[in-house]
Amino acid sequence: MPLFEIANRRLIPIEQTNFTNEKELQTVIEVNLEPVFNCRLVASEFSTGAQHAGRIDTLALSEDNNPVIIEYKKVESSELITQSLFYLSWIHDHKGDFHIAVQKTLATSFPVDWSDVRVICLAPNYRRYDLHAVQVMGANIELWRYRLFKNSMLYLEEVFQKSVSLQPDLQVVERNPVMVAAGKKAALTRATGVYTFDQHVKGKSEEIKQLVLDIREFIMDLDSAMEETPKKFYIAYKISQNILCMEVKQHKVILYLKLNPTDVGNLPSIAKDVTEIGHYGTGDLELTVTSNKELETAKELIVGAYRKVGG
Repeated sequence: MPLFEIANRRLIPIEQTNFTNEKELQTVIEVNLEPVFNCRLVASEFSTGAQHAGRIDTLALSEDNNPVIIEYKKVESSELITQSLFYLSWIHDHKGDFHIAVQKTLATSFPVDWSDVRVICLAPNYRRYDLHAVQVMGANIELWRYRLFKNSMLYLEEVFQKSVSLQPDLQVVERNPVMVAAGKKAALTRATGVYTFDQHVKGKSEEIKQLVLDIREFIMDLDSAMEETPKKFYIAYKISQNILCMEVKQHKVILYLKLNPTDVGNLPSIAKDVTEIGHYGTGDLELTVTSNKELETAKELIVGAYRKVGG
């Protein structure tokens, strides 16, 4: 993934470099958790106790109040994935420790949602064997690749989206049974709390179902990396962070967009500033959509939210 500087219509390649050490990479991400992954920092170098003798690089809480584990390597290494799977298994068995850390750091008691624990691995590259191993183990894990350039630009790319497969590959089991066992356990735990798109439209009128499908199609077509994440009370649409959340009601669809209402200017009739109003999902601009005509009005604002978060 070369990066070029344009100078007098000529493309000058910018040389790649790397961080001095992993701690430097970790510090940069932790200081910028909100713009990069839209998370709040809970703890850095979090100890898993004397018995497990490990340290989680970064513990965080996502915008959906899901626990987030982030592990870093400045070189290609299978150890990164092994560690991440171990910590994913550990945190499901030590929910109380995480709750205490959240209360201590964020000075409040958030209702932690354990149905979707995020694990983020950040490294300059991954072996193809590791990509395959993560896929067949079915752990809820995200593999991100970074590139640091000499002009101080940092490029981040998600190279593997989380899988929900529950069947391990026999060759992988033979190669690393501990790694597979941890991944399988994490996948099974995740499966018990997963919600579906169909649950949100069940029992709704055909008109509302069709409207939801039209909204869904428009959002998913914005970017091939767009993820649909059904939650208990809403459906989130995200790339590295939520762009909008959708609540399906009996006679309307409510969208919460990641946009500052004051930046929009004159709000259309379907829009409402909910910055100071509590609600499910994330986003300060509420849109109430009841027809395809109103959807056409909403589309421009949806695109604005998509571009705002870096799409």
